[in-house]
Amino acid sequence: VQVIESGGGLVQAGGSLRLSCAASGRTSSTYTMGWFRQAPGREREIVAAITRSGATTYYQDSVKGRFTISSDNAKNTVTLQMNNLKTEDTAVYYCVVGPALAYYTKQYTYWGQGTQVTVSS
Repeated sequence: VQVIESGGGLVQAGGSLRLSCAASGRTSSTYTMGWFRQAPGREREIVAAITRSGATTYYQDSVKGRFTISSDNAKNTVTLQMNNLKTEDTAVYYCVVGPALAYYTKQYTYWGQGTQVTVSS
């Protein structure tokens, strides 16, 4: 399975960015896609995730109300719309694919290369 991210970049605080991710290859009929991030000197942490059906989503508390995750099952894609960005959102963002919605890095099987998001003050 290949996981390819796009989007990211530099934005001022209060601005918006959109991250997209496409999974290709032999994906299971049931899977979860999501996003982790890692800031310098910090551990990788989950940001948001969504089940294949779209019925269940998860957001880290710090992004609730600002970030929205959505998926397109027909295209095996997931999007993270990030609004009202804060400087503390600065990190490398990774798209992930796994067998079920989970919260820890080891529970996700496939990872993208990461895309940098930088929020300036």
